Amino acid sequence: MPASAPRIAVVIPCYKVTAAIEAVLAGIGPWAWAIYCVDDACPEGSAAVIERVAASDPRIRLIRRPTNGGVGAATMTGYRAAIDEGADILVKLDGDGQMDPRLVPGLVQPIANGSADYVKGNRFFSAKTVARMPFVRLVGNVGLSFLTKLSTGYWDLFDPTNGFTALEARVARELPFDRVHPRFFFETDLLFRLGLLRARVVEVPAMAVYADEKSNLSVSHTLLTFPGLHLRNLAKRLAYNYVLRNFSIASVNLALGVPLLLFGVAFGSVHWWQSIETGVPATAGTVMLAGLPVLTGLQLLLSWLSHDMASTPREPLHPRLSLVQVLRADD
Repeated sequence: MPASAPRIAVVIPCYKVTAAIEAVLAGIGPWAWAIYCVDDACPEGSAAVIERVAASDPRIRLIRRPTNGGVGAATMTGYRAAIDEGADILVKLDGDGQMDPRLVPGLVQPIANGSADYVKGNRFFSAKTVARMPFVRLVGNVGLSFLTKLSTGYWDLFDPTNGFTALEARVARELPFDRVHPRFFFETDLLFRLGLLRARVVEVPAMAVYADEKSNLSVSHTLLTFPGLHLRNLAKRLAYNYVLRNFSIASVNLALGVPLLLFGVAFGSVHWWQSIETGVPATAGTVMLAGLPVLTGLQLLLSWLSHDMASTPREPLHPRLSLVQVLRADD
């Protein structure tokens, strides 16, 4: 990070935010070096509001996408523009007013002092904040948070689905921009890809403002699509971290634990059903042949899980990237 104050770029994906975007822009303080509003083919004319505000604030850049690509595609478009213009830290704010811009200086502090590569807001630090969260969102966030921990490997994050984030620009350069999920799975997919880079991710307290805004995210769509996407990322993470890049006792635990557990459950289920149909109790040997693989498999998987939790990245990546990028420039 430069010795002078970091250049903080705010990226705002804009889609159906006409009612709130002006207030969001007005709340962004002088700490922002530039503001990138990405109009994701908004049908409500958000761009017109942004242009009017931009007339009095030279920091605002309006980027128009020709077609709607989703919140992920819009955010990555803003990231590209900010990086190309020399930003040091990329802050993502939603345009619906749920995120308080006054919290941004605290959000970027771990990056500015060199202790993190990516910072996320955590809405669960305060009981008052949790109490204000709609019940459906609360339940959904808890479930999605567990799946996100499993698929990304960031077990120490308590609110991993939160979209109030700050990203170090040099780390952002290492991301495969064209492969990050373009829609609402974006936040989780970005975490997964940062995990493959071994980036350091931390959380800071944040507060969300819930009013009468309507979310563009469909609950049914989330239930149908997110589990499969999490499973895909989990499979990739396990292959990269426990086979291709490293092979350890944890790899052995995982390779033995999964088939043992599945065999024990399948074998036991079949014989349990046969016992119900015939009325003949299973023999002690059959019970042992089902129970022992289950217990052994669980023990091996718990051992792997302990190793996986302890492997969460603890050191920031971007100080090392400075040397790598210098070497690249000399090639």
